[in-house]
Amino acid sequence: MTPASASDASSLARDFDLRHLSPAFYADPYPVYHALRTHEPVKRMPDGSLFLTRFRDVQAVYRDPKTFSSDKTVEFRPKYGDSPLYAHHTTSLVFNDPPRHTRVRKLIAGALTARAIAAMEPGLIRLVDSLLDAAAQRGHIDLIGEFASAIPVEIIGNLLDVPHAERAPLRDWSLAILGALEPSLTGAQFERGNRAVSEFVDYLRGLVARRRHESGDPQHDVLTRLIQGEGPGEQLSEAELLQNCIFILNAGHETTTNLIGNGLVTLTEWPGERAALLREPSLIDTAVEECLRFESSNQLGNRMATADTEIGGVALARGTPITLCIGAANRDPEQFSEPDRFDIRREPNRHLAFGFGIHQCAGLSLARLEARIAIGRFVRRFPRYRLDGEPTRGGRVRFRGFAAVPVELEP
Repeated sequence: MTPASASDASSLARDFDLRHLSPAFYADPYPVYHALRTHEPVKRMPDGSLFLTRFRDVQAVYRDPKTFSSDKTVEFRPKYGDSPLYAHHTTSLVFNDPPRHTRVRKLIAGALTARAIAAMEPGLIRLVDSLLDAAAQRGHIDLIGEFASAIPVEIIGNLLDVPHAERAPLRDWSLAILGALEPSLTGAQFERGNRAVSEFVDYLRGLVARRRHESGDPQHDVLTRLIQGEGPGEQLSEAELLQNCIFILNAGHETTTNLIGNGLVTLTEWPGERAALLREPSLIDTAVEECLRFESSNQLGNRMATADTEIGGVALARGTPITLCIGAANRDPEQFSEPDRFDIRREPNRHLAFGFGIHQCAGLSLARLEARIAIGRFVRRFPRYRLDGEPTRGGRVRFRGFAAVPVELEP
């Protein structure tokens, strides 16, 4: 690094404020992450919170859920007030601590066993192939709207056994609710998010009533599992049940859409890696792991210190909010050699794209399966696919992905 660029990096780190970001950051946050890791890896933000960019610091926080709480009942009150968004985010699995977190996670994980996921594979292949057949007839595709987003919505619709005719609003509800998790919230995002929670809860009340009347198979139907609980006296409350159904859609939808979209776009930018995957389709497993590391779908996580403590040599007081920058940790040269190189043969690849510890994503095996089949079959079916114009970014900091990716398919 030249002295001038070192000075630029120092300025990037000094001036970084998560609530005031430039368009350049949304397009490519990695130079800023690099500057922060180098100059201020435990960055004190203007609001008093901390922003962590080193792998070892992010992992240390994940390892200690007692000191670093996921509960958001205090932190989210000023942001959401007494709103449907507040009710949802403070009840959902991801923003809770044990014992509530443990109880709900156990119910969800019980329907996502290795056997249950393996049973989904034939249907997933049929779905992906049908989307590819339709694309082949057109000769072009929007990778997001006509492919990547259609896959997780279908899979989660199946998990909750939502009738096909009722699935149309699911994606827009999910995008609106997750959009309201951005560090800086506009009035329009707040209004859209609250409306989406209210409409989704109203819909789910009717679906739950039907499922109580006619139960599904709890081995495959997550909604039936959540309704039945683990046994007498262990049922979820109505609020827990409804809000965690919303969580299941949100957790498995945008992040998996982004994984598939980011992976297929990244392969166009690294033609040598794409050629290697075409020559050796068995590399798809490590290729998906590298997509997860290189362009992490979920870039940020949050915790709250429950006691006076320290991170990376920096003291912090009880009640300090902490942002875990997963996207930066997954490009940390202390953990990954040549971290800015996309290498589909990378092993080991112990990234944090799915989190770590008790809050590691319960659906990670399902997300990996969806990505392996979607990316692997797309590349084989359209080996010369290319971008047909500039992709449109999703405009998010927390969730990194695209809103639209026009692609021309050369058969």
